[in-house]
Amino acid sequence: MSLQKDLREFIELLSVHEVRFVIVGAFAVAYHGYFRYTSDIDLFIDSSLENGQRIFQAVEQFGFADLHLTVEDFIQEDQVIQLGVSPNRIDVMTFLSGVGFNEAWNSREQGELDGLSVPFISKDMLKRNKLACGRLQDLADLEYL
Repeated sequence: MSLQKDLREFIELLSVHEVRFVIVGAFAVAYHGYFRYTSDIDLFIDSSLENGQRIFQAVEQFGFADLHLTVEDFIQEDQVIQLGVSPNRIDVMTFLSGVGFNEAWNSREQGELDGLSVPFISKDMLKRNKLACGRLQDLADLEYL
């Protein structure tokens, strides 16, 4: 799978800042074998204070300072922070239906995305998430997983 230049640079910054995250959503579905169109990349992050500070630094360095985000935005529960616009939108989530961050992190699979080594949610955790969401697209994804 290839990434737009901006998305690739953002993922690289997450690595530089040692942000704890896993790729979820359609990119994870594709990693596990079923390719479908998506207009964003979904990242599930550890909402600890330390990790919130790390991702805040990455976001600022990337150039999203004008959004006036704070560390607190990345450590609050049940947050979805949208950065950019489709087709290069990044959705940063502090929650994931049916899956806690630590279990997603502990069962993650290190994979390759456009030449970068990145953490993906495991297939089992992705299935659990899709089932918990229950939307038509999620249930369709489950059929292919």
